[in-house]
Amino acid sequence: MSNDPLHGKTLESIVTELYETFGWEELGYRIRINCFLDNPSIKSSLKFLRKTPWARQKVEDMYIWEIVKKRR
Repeated sequence: MSNDPLHGKTLESIVTELYETFGWEELGYRIRINCFLDNPSIKSSLKFLRKTPWARQKVEDMYIWEIVKKRR
């Protein structure tokens, strides 16, 4: 088994789980990127995050910190 907490997770499943846990407003507050602040949706967020490595890294880091660590 991989030690990578993101192993087997798609970006879509990560964004969906964060949205379902926190909502767009809280995500936009915690990670100040427009895809969470201005007319957010899963589809538009994925489009932005797939072409913006620094933003994707912030989302993945938040997922690991907020979701994965709390499950342990």
